[in-house]
Order: sequence, then structure tokens, then C-alpha cells
Amino acid sequence: MIKKTIFILCMSLLLFGCNQKASQQVGENGANPNDLINETSPYLLQHAYNPVNWKAWNDESLALAKAQNKLIVISVGYSACHWCHVMEEESFENDSVAKLMNEKFINIKVDREERPDVDQVYVNAVTLMTGSAGWPLNVITLPDGKPVFGGTYFTKDQWLKVLEQTSSLYETEPQKMIAYAEKLTEGVKKTDLIEVNNEENPFKESILENIVANLKTNLDFELGGQKKAPKFPMPSHLNFSLRYAHHYNDKQLLDHVTTSLDKMAYGGLYDQIGGGFSRYSVDGKWHVPHFEKMLYDNAQLVSTYANAYKLTGNKYYKQIITETLNFIKNEMTSSDDAFYSSIDADSKNESDELEEGIYYTWTKEELQKILKEDYELFKQYYNVNNIGFWEKGHYILYKTESDSQFKEKNQLDPIQFSSKLSEWKKLLLAERDKRKSPRLDDKALTSWNAMMLNAYLDAYKAIGDSEYLQIALNNAGFIRDKQIQNNGQLLHSYKDEVSSIDGFLEDYAHVISAYINLYQVTMDRSWLNLAKDVMDYSIKHFQNKENRMFYFTSNNGSSLIARKTEVYDNVIPASNSVQAKNLFQLGLYFYDKTYLNLANQMLSNVSNEFEKSPTAFTNWLELYLNYVKPFYEVAISGPEANDKLKEINSAYLPNIIVAGSLNDDDLPLLINKFTEGNTSIFVCVNGTCKLPVQEVKKALNQIKK
Repeated sequence: MIKKTIFILCMSLLLFGCNQKASQQVGENGANPNDLINETSPYLLQHAYNPVNWKAWNDESLALAKAQNKLIVISVGYSACHWCHVMEEESFENDSVAKLMNEKFINIKVDREERPDVDQVYVNAVTLMTGSAGWPLNVITLPDGKPVFGGTYFTKDQWLKVLEQTSSLYETEPQKMIAYAEKLTEGVKKTDLIEVNNEENPFKESILENIVANLKTNLDFELGGQKKAPKFPMPSHLNFSLRYAHHYNDKQLLDHVTTSLDKMAYGGLYDQIGGGFSRYSVDGKWHVPHFEKMLYDNAQLVSTYANAYKLTGNKYYKQIITETLNFIKNEMTSSDDAFYSSIDADSKNESDELEEGIYYTWTKEELQKILKEDYELFKQYYNVNNIGFWEKGHYILYKTESDSQFKEKNQLDPIQFSSKLSEWKKLLLAERDKRKSPRLDDKALTSWNAMMLNAYLDAYKAIGDSEYLQIALNNAGFIRDKQIQNNGQLLHSYKDEVSSIDGFLEDYAHVISAYINLYQVTMDRSWLNLAKDVMDYSIKHFQNKENRMFYFTSNNGSSLIARKTEVYDNVIPASNSVQAKNLFQLGLYFYDKTYLNLANQMLSNVSNEFEKSPTAFTNWLELYLNYVKPFYEVAISGPEANDKLKEINSAYLPNIIVAGSLNDDDLPLLINKFTEGNTSIFVCVNGTCKLPVQEVKKALNQIKK
């Protein structure tokens, strides 16, 4: 069970309204650089020439605050964040604001992508204080890091008022602030505490039915996604819904998944010209995106579209996969096989000023000039009209019907129209390439790279393009050679050929998941063995021995006020839910009861929360399905194993793991399953196998039955 302490703590002198927003703009202004000039994070470097004497998050900065007995300003953001840069331009580049910050505070800038552990703690604190949180995240703490005030975006006048009043109160009534900080810190520590659930067999289909019924109340069956706006893609929701619909023949839920995938790909959320998805839609119909492109969104969505393609055979999903991976290959892949983190929402306009979305949108005049006689047809297809209008005479390309519907309505030849559509995209992409590109955050994060590695593997399984497998192998080698250290530790970030920052649970969990997936595609035992090694390291250094969950940070030491446990699935699944699924699979591969019992206990611990908040546990719910529906171990052994493995992987089979070998193999799943000159497929449940078959079709029938 999860204990969640929710309370609102207020300091009366700071009770005034403020907006909850965030953005982007930076640049050298001729001033001397601050300490951030020595960092590698693109976000931190953007602030290196602010007049604020910024410092990075490290032991030295925290020790300085204690030595000088100064309050700390902790300002958290990220490179692609639009409103982070608005606040920078208005406040952090202002000399009078900087003077006050430098005199009264130790000022620490944090890249939330580099330091999700820091972000996690202070997001939690601000949520307790205000009821919500976001970025930029601005927190004022005591010299020991305990928070006393926090919020998101502040105007310059609001921020000056916050700085003046908090510094004044600390000088005149420090004990009042200390007492408040102690109480708030205790609340941060108590949030998301996990209790051990000793109930026997808490996983039941009847309970799952209630959970899904509650989940459906949050879904928008007309436009896809959840009912509320802004709308985030939420791949873990779609993945669970797809699998549940498959197992239980739930047409309503399957229709919701396909509607969501269709509408997201039709809308402005998807880059119709260059491929790839933006982070979210500000409206309920996927029209106007927040234009930043994040690696983790595109990675997870490729996997989701790949699974949907395998189940439905919808060729449009194959197109989206191909275009998105072309975007990743062309714009977000480094020469050393790493994947970059994000692309900014803002770019320079004709006045050389940063403007959100200007790179991706079009005026009617631009389109008429480029497309000439094709403009009228293009205008209909992408709604260059009141439907697709955005602002300032610009339009977001926005489809409202499928290609087949459009071709039928306009009596178009399918082959000729497909050729015309391809030509339109080439023309507009060439024209767009002449514009000033949005800024790129070129650091590589281990967890996000592992997600994209998984995406390439899932795309390979669905489509069979050998280039996808090679890119996956290259990236897997990058993680192995650059990010995994000799002692088994993972590092979190890679920039300019330097690996840095102790890895977090998300890094370990996603790397393990990707390496298991890579084994299932290649049958190369080295990847599975490496996944097991990384798992054993994470158990040793991250596990909470009392409740069997995993902390987000390792036991190698941390300067944080609390050691958090991440359990809620969000735009990225919780690291604990990913880790529990990994343990389940590794337990079956190696017949390891310790792993299997641990996966079971972790799921049990959080299972009582599923009916109350199903949308916060959809990745956990996929593991839940492993216990209430049959889960199969498929072993393929013999000279034709590769061909049969590829055929099995092309089918939508979410309730299997696959092991394979061309020869005899001592992996527990493969022992005594090799016969010289013969290729056999064994379908097993909990180590008990059905009669071996030689044809994939027969093996699939055994699974379906």
C-alpha cells in the first residue's frame, strides 16, 4: 500500500497569485561567465552568461551555502522548455534581479534531465506546497537544502517580491522558516512510502475488470487519449489497453487505441513533413502542439505503433514508424551511435528573435509559392483553413480524415496521390531546411537511449528492416562500452565523449529491458547475461530491503533531503514498474525464484492502488496481466532458429518470452531442447512444455489456445 501524505503548507507573507508556466531564450550578453561555463549540459550552458552567479548542483555548492549561511535558490528546467527561457529573459538576465540573488542567495541551476533525482524531490515539495508543479521549477531552500518556498514561472516583479520577502524573513525570523522547512521535508519523505502487502494471490481477473472499467471513465473515445487537455500521448496507457483488448476481445478499448493512434498521427502533434512527435497537444484534438520534440516520446510511440501494426496490420502505422525513425536517424543520432535528448520548441524568426513553432508552421502565401497548382488539393488535405489555423497568419498542417477517405472523396488515383504526397513533403522539407533550425540538446541520456534502442528493436520485429537491427546493435554497444563501468555501475549522461553522473534506477531498468529485448531478437546470450549482471548490481545498490521496492538513487551517497521511490507511471513508466517486469522475465529465463518472488512482491505492494488511480499504474497493469492470463516461454532450438524466431517476433504476442539457439545451450529455458539437424519450437508455461513442433503456425496455435 502507498501512504500518500497530502497537505498544503503556506507562508502567509508569500500568498500571492502567480502563473504556472515555462519557456526558452538564452545567449551570451557580453558578461563574464558564471560557474556553469564549466558544465556540458546544453541547458546549463545556455545560462552560463547570465549575470546571476549560477552554480551547478554538487557538494561544493551545497557546502558553500552552509558556510555562508545563505538561502539557496534551486531553479530547475531543461533545454527544450519554452517558459524556462521566458523567465530567464525576464528575470535571470536582469541586472537588478541578479544583484539581489547574488547578494542574498546561493543560486543553483539544475538540468532536470541530467538530475531527475533533484527534480523529483523538489517537484514533490512544490506539489505539497501548491497542489501542482511544472517547469521552470523555482524553489528556495535553507542552507541545508530543505525547502521553504516554491513555484513554477514567476514574472520579474513576482520573483523580486519572493526574493525580498524570503531573505528578509530568514534574517528576522529564521526559526519560523526552519520549523516550516522541517515539517515540509518530513512530508516529502513520507510521500509515496510503500508498505509490504502480504496478501496471498492478490491478482484476480474480477479485480482487473473493475480497474479497466475505472480506466475507461478517463478515456476520450471520440478523439483519443484522455478526456482532459492538454493531451499527452501516454504510451503506457495505450500499450496496456492494446494488450487488454487483445486478451479479452474488448472492441471498445481496441477502438480507443486505434482512434488515439490515428488522431495523434493526423494532428499537429505529429510533424507531417519531417516525422516525429511533439511532447503534447495544448488542445483536446491534437491540433496545436507544444513544439518541443523529446527522445523518450518518440521512442515509446514507435514501440506502440509497432505493436499496433502487428495486431491490426494498418499500413499507416508502418508509415508513421518509418517516418519517425528517419527523423531520429537524420536529426537525433550522433556519430558515435548515441541518441540526442531533445529539439527545442523555439527557433529564430525573420527578426532573429526566438519564437515558438515558427520552424514548423506555414503561411498561405508560402505554401502557394512552393506548391503552385497543387496548392488547392494540399489545402484540402492538410486543412489550410479555419480548422488548421494557428495564429499570426500561420497554419499547422492538420489532417482530419484518412488517406483512403480523402482519395475517395476527391476521386484520386491511389498510386498517383501517394506519389504527389511524397513530392509535397520533399518540397516543403527542402524549404524548411532553409529556416533557422531549433536548438538541439545533444547530450545522450542512458535511460532514454535504452528506450530508443527498444523502439528500433520493436520496429525491426514489426517491419523486418535489417537497418533497424543494425542501429539497435550499434546503440547497445555504445551503452555497453561507454555507460557501463568496470564495476557494473551505469552512468546517466554522455556529452562530448565524456560519460558522467551516477546512474539512476531509470537507467538500470530501461537498459535491462532493452538488452532482454535484444536477446529475443538476436539470440546472442551475451546481451541476456549482461541484463542479468545489471539487474544484480541494481538489486545490491538500489533495493529497499524492507519493502523490496527500489529507490530511485543508489546507496553510493546523495546530498538530497530524501531518497525517493518512483512508482507512478506517467509519460515515462515508473522505474519500479519497468524493473518489476524485468525481474519477471529474467526469473523465467534463468529459473530464478528470487527474481520471480521479487517481481510478485513489488506488484503486490502497489496493487491495492490500481482501482483508485488506474491511469497512474498502466505499466504495472501489463505485469498484472502476466498473472491473470497464461504467460508462455517459447524456446526455439536448431539450425533454422533465426528464421522461425523472426516469424514469431512479427506476430503480436505480448504474453511470451522467447529463447533461441542454433546449437545446444545451457540457458535453463533451452536445456535438453536441442536435436542435431532439427529445429524445434517448445511452448512452455512455468517450465512445463507442450509437445515440440516444427512449424511456427502450430506453435502460435498452441499459444492462442
